[in-house]
Amino acid sequence: MTAHPIPHLLERWRSHLADNRRRSLHTVRAYVATAERLVDFLGDHWGEAATEQRLTRATPADLRAFLASRRGDGLTNRSTARELSAIRAFLAFAASEAGSEVAPPRLKGPRLKRSLPRPIAPDDIMALGDSMAARDAPAWVQARDWAVLLLLYGAGLRISEATGLKAEVLPVGETLRIIGKGNKPRVVPVLPQLREAITHYAALVPFALERDDPLFRGTRGGPLSPALVRRAMMNARRLLGLPEDATPHALRHSFATHLLAGGADLRSLQELLGHASLSSTQIYTQVDAAHLLDVYENAHPRA
Repeated sequence: MTAHPIPHLLERWRSHLADNRRRSLHTVRAYVATAERLVDFLGDHWGEAATEQRLTRATPADLRAFLASRRGDGLTNRSTARELSAIRAFLAFAASEAGSEVAPPRLKGPRLKRSLPRPIAPDDIMALGDSMAARDAPAWVQARDWAVLLLLYGAGLRISEATGLKAEVLPVGETLRIIGKGNKPRVVPVLPQLREAITHYAALVPFALERDDPLFRGTRGGPLSPALVRRAMMNARRLLGLPEDATPHALRHSFATHLLAGGADLRSLQELLGHASLSSTQIYTQVDAAHLLDVYENAHPRA
């Protein structure tokens, strides 16, 4: 094994991920482990220490050789894609540390099968509200997190769309006008339970909600970070024993899947989700079939 370059490079990488990027402990461990493997491999591959300066001269062929060695260890396409993502991030960091403006080499990752979203059961989604109330957090924070999560499930919003709402939506009516990807506007209906959740939060939040202010606030009064919403969902799913793929985005998937199962047509669903093309919405026909088959196999007496 080749000795690691520049004694503290990997430790600085670890600190950068944890402190600056606010990555989860699992992600930090995985990205650092990838960096260590890459450094060891390139040192042997080049026959010289993989210093910060040398790393800036890594080529696509070098990275392909590394990934080929990893595939020999049994990595799947999805794991290889994650490894490549970690490599790019590490090489960009190493270049920055070396004062280089050279971008990491571009390398096309393996093709991945489009995975089907897994819907969350409606009862489990409603239980999220109880889990929010059980947390050791100010009442307005509990109300805020539940209102945001309910926007994802009750109106099918993307997490960035929910956290990007302005206070001008108050008082909430029967619809919300959302500016989605590509500045494309759409109108989504607001269910009574969702309207109540947002109104309850607005009555508790300790900051002024002027029209141009962010509707959802962090504890210091700034705009709510999507990372905090993901953290709230992570804590809730662990409390409820939900699977790891029960993420904020899974709530949007559940909105679409449950609507389709209830009889919504694809074109209407496309408008509600803000998809630019119908092909993006058609994946939910597969989700619905898979969901119904799962229900059949688990509940039908002759399954």
